[in-house]
Amino acid sequence: MDSTISQQVTASPDASIQVKMSQTSTLQQIDSGWKYKERSQNVFNVLDELNDASLSAWKPVTRFPSEIHAELVATDVMPHPYKAESDTDYQWVGETEWLYATTFKPDARLDSGVHDLHFDGLDTLCTVFLNGEKILEANNMLLPYLVRLQPTQLKDENTLLLHFHSAKIEAKKLEEEYGKRRAGSCNLGDPSRVYVRKAQYHWRWDWGPEVMTVGPWRPIYLRTYSAAIESLTVQAKVDQNLNMSLNASARLCETSVGARSASFVLIDSEGKVVKSSSLELLETEPPTYETHLSWDFAKDETELWWPVNYGHQTLYTLRSRIHAKDGTILDEKSKRVGFRRVQLIQEPLVDAPGTTFLFEVNNQRIFLGGSNWVPCNYILTNATPDTYKRHLQAVKDGNQNCVRVWSGGIYEPDIFYDTCDELGLLVWQDFCGFACGVYPAHESFVKLVLTEAEANVAKLAHHPCIIVWCGNNEDYQQINQWKEKRELPARLFYEDVFPDIVKRLMPGVPYWPGSPYGGKEWYETEDLTVGDVHEWHVWCNVAPGEYYQNYDILAGRFVSEFGLPSFPCKPTVDFWFEQRPNQGNQRYPQSQVVAHYCRSGSYERRFSILMNENFRISSDLEVHAFLTQVMQAEGLGWAYRSWRRNWKGRGREHTAGALVWQTNDAWPATSWSLIDFFLFKKPSYYVTSRELSVLSIGLARKIKKNRENDRPRQFYEFGAFRNVSATLEVWASNFTVSPVQATAEISYYDLKTEQVYRTATHHITIPPNQSVEIYEGTVEPPPPTVARLAERQVELERTHTVVIHARLLDPSGKVLARFTNWPEPYKFIDFPAPQIKLRLQSDGTTLKVEAKNPAKCVFFSVPGEQTGDEIKWSDNAVDLFPGDVQTITVEGLNGREVAVSRLGAERPIAMPVEQE
Repeated sequence: MDSTISQQVTASPDASIQVKMSQTSTLQQIDSGWKYKERSQNVFNVLDELNDASLSAWKPVTRFPSEIHAELVATDVMPHPYKAESDTDYQWVGETEWLYATTFKPDARLDSGVHDLHFDGLDTLCTVFLNGEKILEANNMLLPYLVRLQPTQLKDENTLLLHFHSAKIEAKKLEEEYGKRRAGSCNLGDPSRVYVRKAQYHWRWDWGPEVMTVGPWRPIYLRTYSAAIESLTVQAKVDQNLNMSLNASARLCETSVGARSASFVLIDSEGKVVKSSSLELLETEPPTYETHLSWDFAKDETELWWPVNYGHQTLYTLRSRIHAKDGTILDEKSKRVGFRRVQLIQEPLVDAPGTTFLFEVNNQRIFLGGSNWVPCNYILTNATPDTYKRHLQAVKDGNQNCVRVWSGGIYEPDIFYDTCDELGLLVWQDFCGFACGVYPAHESFVKLVLTEAEANVAKLAHHPCIIVWCGNNEDYQQINQWKEKRELPARLFYEDVFPDIVKRLMPGVPYWPGSPYGGKEWYETEDLTVGDVHEWHVWCNVAPGEYYQNYDILAGRFVSEFGLPSFPCKPTVDFWFEQRPNQGNQRYPQSQVVAHYCRSGSYERRFSILMNENFRISSDLEVHAFLTQVMQAEGLGWAYRSWRRNWKGRGREHTAGALVWQTNDAWPATSWSLIDFFLFKKPSYYVTSRELSVLSIGLARKIKKNRENDRPRQFYEFGAFRNVSATLEVWASNFTVSPVQATAEISYYDLKTEQVYRTATHHITIPPNQSVEIYEGTVEPPPPTVARLAERQVELERTHTVVIHARLLDPSGKVLARFTNWPEPYKFIDFPAPQIKLRLQSDGTTLKVEAKNPAKCVFFSVPGEQTGDEIKWSDNAVDLFPGDVQTITVEGLNGREVAVSRLGAERPIAMPVEQE
């Protein structure tokens, strides 16, 4: 909740103001004494279940809010659904009816006013009984419910019974009534899911299992009042000249008694009062009360809220109170706000077809580099506030500035959006429950969705982090792909209902019909010159994306999804084999266990194409897992590097954002995530973090062959084609708001002779907020030796052994950014022994890393690391180059050894660490 009840109020921030307190509003959590059981099929009346006293019937819940799988695991009825094959063996849980019950005594007197029973989340189909009387039929997991009780319905002691029905079975019934619809590929959940307002990923997705959760997944509480604020609406506004103002309205609950005035106070983060007002309440018809407030601020009164790296995340709290005639406080409610202006700019480019798709915040154009967020657990009651904070802090630490809340999940809890506000993370918010399907639009469904959408937009409207609302995920795209019946009933939501709700409840925030969306026809989603696109050609091995090296030519104006999967980190893979007999026999890449934890369609074929093209294949599970991680890191790194290059200044923002699929995992799996389920960061996390730094340097090598071919432009060939020449392109990106004076240093190393043979420098000025080209020319080959002179008789080009290392240096010589370009494909490289040296400084956290010879994707870990270990590396998966010492901070090492994996020596090897 965003309210603070009156008895919790202590004193006004202005100590000179004396206030009277009145306990006219109480809030009682109903979170104790809960028990659960499976519905007995031989008991006709569900109320009779309360009398079942058998030992095997009712069991106490272990936690509230509650989810039935968590309870069954806690009582050893079933193993954890993430271990063994229990997610498939226990599908009966989602096909069963379940009961929850408790008794409670009201804290407030029964005659003290109005009693509202709140259900913040019921998953999903639930009949609610209070003292044997049905008071609610809930059918929407994404909607909070309120039941206003009559005076006779509440007693000195009350019994609350929740009867949960199977969403899976109900979906099939609705499908039979309204007709079968298409909903994604066979790798997603049953198409009947489109009829039920439940998180769509619970039916199964191509990164997770089917886990049909059930239970009261969010709080239940009783609010009793004689006078109370029903809603507080706040709009923190910023005009085009960055002048700030605030509109607010407080609406009282019906039957409020004795309220005569309302006060508003805006308080900064240090508790200082910025502005305050007191207003008489206006009586309306029907008899409720509502008051409105409008403030304009002078330039120095308030500060703007900025995204990360662009300024401070200044936040204010607007507190509203209602008072009796004598000034006594009857109730209060507060919301935290930030002042920011956001616009979605779609305007013609000066040097390319189509239009931009970019976001301005406070008149500052911002390249959005981030990721797509999926729910961080299937069993959502297991996700703690700390889980959200750690995930989102990792997003910020990874130099991301945006997360997209994906439609197939949930409207996340308050802690998610509050943390984004605090960290300066921008949120692309999908309307939830519309993912990869042809959703219906019959009357009862429209009414249900309308109520749900209004409730959630109103709840989130005060968050400055939200910069766009989007109607759906890939619903338009699927119509475009199927090329069959061009029919999408839910366009009613995407093009009429949702934009109207956003305009009314969150004015000033852009709305976008779908992701992806944009083209000449309403269903077109693949036009790279307008709107946003989802780039899946590479993973799906569809031309022209058979190779991740082609990401640069697949750029759209905004890439809201793209990705490559990989195995999770080693401790997570080890988790797979716990509680499994003969686990040693399953530790190979094509085992049943490995297959169980990868739900992507055709994953072996797709992996094999990308892996065979680039790496030396191994049947060793640990080696194979690491190679998939390197593949993911290389592909995503190249995508970000080349797409940020397209941000070339005003009027030339050819690509204005890239959100990788995906941030995180909902279970411990092989997936597209940067951070695995246990919060271990994959190599891709660190590589993309470097690419999204405010300053970066990029290299691209292109190999000319002796004739036209269909091979990657970056590949050296040793078969049907011959290498003729190699060109090098160098650029830098500056995503600060000031110009940067720097030197680009380019060094060349020959793997054959194991020596640096050339270093060149370029003195540059990088304009603010754009990328700039530095150099384009031929890759200079190593100096000829006697052996090399002989080779020239048969070889046209000699740079296939050359590693190119670039550093961006400030005038004092400090390294601002670095990048190493290797000859591709990697499978042809004979990596030299790098002779890595590790030196731990006296502070115990600063690690100096250097190597005599280049090393690719050097990944640090700790031998014996397990799930739950807290070891934090400031950087990892680094490329090392002679003479370039890198500094890495490591927290939680506590004297333990450091193990190193790298391309060419993939299994981790413990290395000596010198102490300084």
